[in-house]
Amino acid sequence: MSVSSLPATPAHIAIVMDGNGRWAKKRFLPRVAGHKQGVEALRRTVQACLDKNIRVLSVFAFSSENWARPADEVSGLMDLLAMALAREVPSLHERGVQIHFPGDRSRLSARTVQGLADAERLTAANNKLVLNVCFNYGGRWDICQAAEALRLAGQPITEESIAKKLALSYVPDPDLFIRTGGELRVSNFLMWQMAYSELCFSDVLWPDFDAAELQKALVLFASRERRFGQTSEQLVVRETSPKSGASTC
Repeated sequence: MSVSSLPATPAHIAIVMDGNGRWAKKRFLPRVAGHKQGVEALRRTVQACLDKNIRVLSVFAFSSENWARPADEVSGLMDLLAMALAREVPSLHERGVQIHFPGDRSRLSARTVQGLADAERLTAANNKLVLNVCFNYGGRWDICQAAEALRLAGQPITEESIAKKLALSYVPDPDLFIRTGGELRVSNFLMWQMAYSELCFSDVLWPDFDAAELQKALVLFASRERRFGQTSEQLVVRETSPKSGASTC
């Protein structure tokens, strides 16, 4: 398959779910209420990805920098994670979703770590959608931990070897990155993996995100020409040449 004939639908979508706090503030509610509503938005988005045969969805649930937020908000997010594990995992399992929680678990409670591991183990054989809920994750942390793993193993540090040690090495790099909430930055999410992702920024606050908003991002993605370092002219030549062989993305 040549670069210019890549599928119009992304195989892997990554989302920074931004705007929960502002959504709550607009309604004179505590910030944690926005995060709770954000879980509802994630539920809708997972179902939309299933409906559209998206293979991988990665979401930024809690960054390594979020520990600096007010203590009551951090505590609320931890409680929300525990509640979501109990309420959402059985339903996700029934729908064939394979769940992973990439991130540094060293600062999480033993009970939380056990809950994450149990959810991953329960859903390990599912194949309808891979859902990566990145929790206590940071792109710089990911690159550092991959390099450290290689150093300890005495292996050479190359692009290929680092890629194999990253926290999401079991899935392809994201084709499409979406950030809600109107901010125009990637905020240390999947820094290595998004080298060639198409970027889409939405003004919609995450709790209001739904299938219709996802479809807008998919339409935008389909309109993009993905060149991967080549020129448009090279893509045309590659596409029309009878000797052009298959290339990987």
